[in-house]
Amino acid sequence: MAEASAKRGSQAERPLSPHLQIYSMTISMAMSIVHRITGAALYVGTLLVVWLLAAAASGPEQFDFVTGLLGTWPGQIVLFGYTWALLHHALGGIRYFIWDTGRGYTIPMIDRLCWITLALSAAGTILIWGYVLLSWGGAAS
Repeated sequence: MAEASAKRGSQAERPLSPHLQIYSMTISMAMSIVHRITGAALYVGTLLVVWLLAAAASGPEQFDFVTGLLGTWPGQIVLFGYTWALLHHALGGIRYFIWDTGRGYTIPMIDRLCWITLALSAAGTILIWGYVLLSWGGAAS
């Protein structure tokens, strides 16, 4: 018994988890992290949607107050980020669904799906906001 414990004690200390000291960051690792962050951002953004709906139900003064805040440039930045987070998280969910079916598990396909998710979420956000701004005649006010 003493010999077994001596052997265990003489081994070099190993990290519990290799984490980023061993692995280099890949696109799929970054996208997994961003997927979690966008999920949390959607929670906060949904509270804004609830606030807007509650203001609309409360009357025109409250609704004008909330839309006035969201119509400022910081409000527009928050809404732009919410739009991107929504699209990115939804497309990430589709990517995970594809993987759940057992498809797309080669490294090149994993990387390709990650880049496609990133590109489509950015392009979709720009298209949506371009449409909104053009239909409003320029600036959201």
